[in-house]
Amino acid sequence: MDFGFTHLLTLLGSLGLFLYGMKVMSDSLMILAGNKMRSILASTTSNRFFALLTGFLITAAIQSSSATTLMVVSFVNASLLTLTEAVGVIMGANIGTTVTAWLITILGFKIKMSAVALPMVGAGFLLTISKNEKSRQWGQFIIGFAVLFIGLQFLQDSVPNIGSNPEFLSFLTQYTSNGYLSVLLFIIIGTILTLIIQSSSAAMALTLLMCYEGWIPFDMAAAMVVGQNIGTTITANIAAIVGNYHAKRAARAHLIFNIIGAAWVIVLFYPFINFVADMVERAEGISPMADTIAAPLALSIFHTSFNIINAVVLVGFITSIVNLAVRVVPAVEEKAIQIDQPRFLTESSLKYIQTGIKALTDESVRLMENAAYKVFAHGLGVHRHELESDLDIHKLLDISPKTIKIDIDLVYTTQIKIIYSRILDYATRLQKLTELTHEQIETIRNILVADRLLVQLVKRMKPLQDNLERYMSSDNETLRREYNVLRRRILKVVREIKRIGPAENLAEHLDKIEKQRSKAEQMDVLLTGHVEELLAGGEITDEMASSLINDSANAARITNGLIDIALILYKPEDEIIDNIDDRNAEEYHA
Repeated sequence: MDFGFTHLLTLLGSLGLFLYGMKVMSDSLMILAGNKMRSILASTTSNRFFALLTGFLITAAIQSSSATTLMVVSFVNASLLTLTEAVGVIMGANIGTTVTAWLITILGFKIKMSAVALPMVGAGFLLTISKNEKSRQWGQFIIGFAVLFIGLQFLQDSVPNIGSNPEFLSFLTQYTSNGYLSVLLFIIIGTILTLIIQSSSAAMALTLLMCYEGWIPFDMAAAMVVGQNIGTTITANIAAIVGNYHAKRAARAHLIFNIIGAAWVIVLFYPFINFVADMVERAEGISPMADTIAAPLALSIFHTSFNIINAVVLVGFITSIVNLAVRVVPAVEEKAIQIDQPRFLTESSLKYIQTGIKALTDESVRLMENAAYKVFAHGLGVHRHELESDLDIHKLLDISPKTIKIDIDLVYTTQIKIIYSRILDYATRLQKLTELTHEQIETIRNILVADRLLVQLVKRMKPLQDNLERYMSSDNETLRREYNVLRRRILKVVREIKRIGPAENLAEHLDKIEKQRSKAEQMDVLLTGHVEELLAGGEITDEMASSLINDSANAARITNGLIDIALILYKPEDEIIDNIDDRNAEEYHA
């Protein structure tokens, strides 16, 4: 057979052109609609059928099941999707990837796209020089679409003609006529081919072409398609290597789902392909078993029906697939890390704006619930484990020491300041990632406002702590009682914020926190006139009154600030509380 090294390079170049066209087309669509798609994906509900439809539509639009599954793995890694939701999306992605086969079958074999491909490149180029960004991306999409079919035409031209080289067909016959052994062999070949090319769509195009040109019969091509369904899971599993165990579980669930599909189709392989062949023969008048012209249509029908049946049958067993993935990938206890090192601000989370915002939120919440929580609890003379108990605050203050030694300046310098600076840097990088929507910009701004308030409140704790150490050991019972009121008000908000973490009813906890605002307004003894009552009754001295006036105002600001932080940080998608900066401009910067 006259097929040398030059012909091989031509074949590889044609494949490269096809892959490049698909990449340009997919990348352009991701820029045009990717942000919207990721937002839809991130808001996927636990309804498994909606998740399946979401996976199908996204994959059909961007023409890449690998891109969809990579997004799914990233979102599971960032806790934007649960494992159950992820499996539903992956099932839909498997159906969505069949659209590529239909495009190639209809436009690549039924219609000669090569005649209009070059004019499409010209039209696309004109759009790319437009000043409008969307027009430029649509131009890139058109060019990618055209280059894809130019590459497909080159592939057709570079594949050796079996009719003039019958000896090659006889060579293949020994591998295609051994029943189920041949089926298993070509499933493995399809898996390896997809793994090497890293694109099930390109592998499908090659399979369609080999079958159309008579290299392999329809049944062996169908076996390769089954193998490609397994091979396409490898990309997600490779991506999950650097993810947490949740991401690994999503990738394994993808593999489990596709292996189950491959298993049942192998058992029913020959009845299935005979049914497809009969269907095509009735529709086209020719059988793919006898005439290669009918092979692309038959393969597309096989590919689509196989994935639809697999998804419809297994969608009711998502819970079982999830449980199996959980057993295969056990939970890994995260190693304790120094609190002054970010845990969520990873490079992988910067890949998408949705995962980046989630990481920014999680790191801010962690800052609040760890280092800052320690400052507020210890600064007010309460151990953290006691504050997290169900003990009433009044009783807690009676049994706890009046003060606990904590160097707030040291905690701020070594922990809070470091994390805060990393959050600011991460937010800056995130906003350069892509063109953001107004809502996304607002969400990031809200989170940074909350972080800024938190840093300022931590600084405000230092003078309050100093006076607590001084006056909580005073012989004046009235003064001790007044400072205990300040402690109690702040601690109630701090406790409720800490309880939000594991809480299921977020709205209920936020409502409890919000109700503390009216009580916070009563903390300022000067504004309420309470200090005048204490002085008139001779219960405190002028010096004590001066300190109490300053500390009560400071405590009121800290309490209000914590309430603001909770409302922003735990619901960052809401519109920012516009009057926060106006209300507290002087207070927080004093």
